[in-house]
Amino acid sequence: MSQEQDIQQDQSTENITEANPERAEVELVPNDLQQEVTLRSVVEAILFASNEPLEASKIAKVAGAGSARQVRKLIEELNSEYSKRGSAYHIEQIAGGYVMLTLPEYNDWLKQLLRTRQESKLSQAALETLAIVAYKQPVMRVTVEAIRGVAAGDMMRNLMEKGLVRIVGRAQELGRPLLYGTTRKFLEVFALNSLLDLPKVSELQPQKESAPKEDQPTEEIPSAEDDTPPDTAEENPQEKTS
Repeated sequence: MSQEQDIQQDQSTENITEANPERAEVELVPNDLQQEVTLRSVVEAILFASNEPLEASKIAKVAGAGSARQVRKLIEELNSEYSKRGSAYHIEQIAGGYVMLTLPEYNDWLKQLLRTRQESKLSQAALETLAIVAYKQPVMRVTVEAIRGVAAGDMMRNLMEKGLVRIVGRAQELGRPLLYGTTRKFLEVFALNSLLDLPKVSELQPQKESAPKEDQPTEEIPSAEDDTPPDTAEENPQEKTS
């Protein structure tokens, strides 16, 4: 085959790829997955994972195949597919880039979700209190206050309102004070199967590295002979002759 025929074949391949961008394969995809993964699905995955608008050229660069023009065409196809199947999201162009967003019709439900997330955020004081309850449970409030050194009544009520702490019983002590423990929601929030999955306290404590001992210079202690002032051992020669 001549060189001109090779060039013509390469050009025809490029034309086919531009006419049908989905046929462009991503080089980094393993061979056993190339039949399932297309350039369009890769573009969709990149936009789904991104938190900020991406330019078409950058999407093509990340995908490792295609061009900015092909990416824009694929985005049009994806939006058309989303619209046909009634999806709750679409790809929108913002500030010269593309980002996947939910449709405005779902804002009311999403606002409730965001509000719930904000309410579930814990301050440093709440995390410290919750950690004491988790590791010491069943525990009395006075024990939590003794460890933290501050009053814990309001913080315990706050954690109970969030569904992370509950009353588990009463202590067999004078006044029968309440005992507190964690809830099932606590396990869900911190991705624990059970309380046995809590990290050990020894693992949480920073390990103190022993500093290497440096050779300190030692002072030389003067001997008793050095304490004797000079010239005292010698007599004045004039006194001898007198």
